[in-house]
Amino acid sequence: MEVIDVEDQISITIDDDEISDPGSVTEESSARREELGLFSGEELIRIGEGSVEHDLLKRVFLLGMGTAAKDTDVVAIHRNTGSSLAKKARLDSYKIFSEAVARKCGGNANTRYAWYGGARDEILGILKHGFSLCTRPMHGPSYGDGLHLASAKFSIDSASSSVADEDGLRHILLCRVIMGNMEVVYPGSKQFHPSSQNFDSGVDNPSDPRRLIVWSAFMNSYILPAFIITFRAPACLNHFQSVPANVSTSTTPRMSIPALISVLSRSLNPSQMALIEKRHKDLRDLKITRHQFVHILRLIVGDELLAEIVKTHAQAR
Repeated sequence: MEVIDVEDQISITIDDDEISDPGSVTEESSARREELGLFSGEELIRIGEGSVEHDLLKRVFLLGMGTAAKDTDVVAIHRNTGSSLAKKARLDSYKIFSEAVARKCGGNANTRYAWYGGARDEILGILKHGFSLCTRPMHGPSYGDGLHLASAKFSIDSASSSVADEDGLRHILLCRVIMGNMEVVYPGSKQFHPSSQNFDSGVDNPSDPRRLIVWSAFMNSYILPAFIITFRAPACLNHFQSVPANVSTSTTPRMSIPALISVLSRSLNPSQMALIEKRHKDLRDLKITRHQFVHILRLIVGDELLAEIVKTHAQAR
């Protein structure tokens, strides 16, 4: 059984420019904001249901919810955007620190995606003013006195820290995080800064981190909130097993990628095909591996349809 690498898939399937750069708020996007009562008046754009971006983010979020996914309903997904001076300043700061950490770490800032959950007002406060407090996790041990985030494939951990609002809705941030050189921080640690100049952040497990720790001095320079997922879920999320779904692939018959794309074009919409063809070009240009491309297909198309197409192809040979 193979576990889908969720962090890798978010990084590949969503362009960094889309995540990092707020851009300008157009009249059309402003109108779409006002149609939604969830965050009326905020510099947020609702991502349309059925779009490739919406489906990918929803799938990634639910994958990380483990067994709670079947009882979780994604209500809306918003992109954090806007042209306010404060947001532009935080974006500029993030870019400057990303470049600085990259130079320090041999060209790789080790940027990752991570989740942060809280009450609605706290989430809105973060979007407006940045992170202000390094609070202890609501569930599980504390790994030092820093801002705790959950890795991309464990959305359940941050969802457990979210608080239902008056409508029974919960909200969770998907953030872009500069990790640089990571050091292990042990449960119960009182550490509040890097142990040496060689390190930039902390993790619970360097080979497969579940908890990411950003020290307070860097939390508004190393973290850039990108999306808000609004959802309904059971009250006691911390009681659910928090293991992402596994997908079996080893026994599936092979099919050439051009042949598969040709068949998929009969079933998928133009936006999905455009994304697939773009990533197929990246594969041909050696920008991504075949393994990464296959994972992208699985996220966009779904394993059920892929398996049916490949099986039909094998039977026809």
